[in-house]
Amino acid sequence: MSDKPGRPRSATIKDVAREAGVSYSTVSRVLNDYRHVHPDKRRRVLDAMERLGYTVNLQARSLAGGRSQMVGLVVHDLGNPYTAQIVQSIDEELATAGYELALHTTHGHHHKEAVYVDLLTHGLADGVLMLIPLGPTPYLRQLRDRNYPYVILSDHQQHDGYSPVVTTTSRQGAVDVMQCLIELGHRRIGFIGGRHDFVSAAERLDAYRAALAACNLSFDPALVQAGDYQYRSGYAAATALLDLPQPPTAIFAANDLMAFAVYDVARSRGIRIPKDLSVVGFDDVPQASYMHPPLTTVRQPLIEMGRTAARLLLQAIENPAQPADMVVLPTELVIRDSCQPPAHFSRRFPSTTAETKGV
Repeated sequence: MSDKPGRPRSATIKDVAREAGVSYSTVSRVLNDYRHVHPDKRRRVLDAMERLGYTVNLQARSLAGGRSQMVGLVVHDLGNPYTAQIVQSIDEELATAGYELALHTTHGHHHKEAVYVDLLTHGLADGVLMLIPLGPTPYLRQLRDRNYPYVILSDHQQHDGYSPVVTTTSRQGAVDVMQCLIELGHRRIGFIGGRHDFVSAAERLDAYRAALAACNLSFDPALVQAGDYQYRSGYAAATALLDLPQPPTAIFAANDLMAFAVYDVARSRGIRIPKDLSVVGFDDVPQASYMHPPLTTVRQPLIEMGRTAARLLLQAIENPAQPADMVVLPTELVIRDSCQPPAHFSRRFPSTTAETKGV
């Protein structure tokens, strides 16, 4: 009996195998980008797919009990070098394992997280990675109850007890920055914070205040300016700090992108870094070492974060019931050329007997 007239039937993997003169399993290996396929067979399969107009129906493959060989990734934005570094490392790790990456950007809107996660977890992806989800996130409990594979990449160490997390010693990194600046002799240290709804922003502000208190230095609210981890907010915050009647001698920006803005504000006013103003950032994105002068910053292991999260997710796809672990990767304060003792440090903060006596 012939097929009924109407819309043409879509080509199947079996059609591609017959057209290319190879086995069904060979076509499957090509689709999943396995390396151990003879180049000639791979070319024949790809040519057959093009001639037949074959497209992969990921949802049908998943519903049939197979895997889509797709992993979803939900991020807030792609304009930050922090995000770009992590996404690149995730993509490379997944490609090595024969998986494709489906990227969804929320542009900072919390409600879109749940929408994208729901889309990805209903037949499109075998697992989901979430880069710093905004709280609260009740859908995470639902994913865990379903044994659906997911991993969170976070910049703080708060853990809900059931979600697998890859994070860093972010708070300790902020403590290290403050200790460095205070040891250099800075007493008026400006701080540019991150997004108010990010736990990491609260942690870095808390570390700033705690370090001042530990050294018996008073907290001045005027030295703290709100930011959102974007360049524009960093520029506005740096402008406000340098407009103060008694401006800071050092500025600690909660990420490198805002620290770059501090450089530009200082340059526009003829303020020399580090002679007139010390600047420290956070993350150590690639551009930090190319600044003039190179930026002192806290190195977050961004590439290792992405790779580790991807590996954890692939393990969870193989065994969805595995325990939820928290992997904490260390940060490191990278000293470059953007910091030095404040001008006239020896006169303002005597450190030798001769200076104390005015010799």
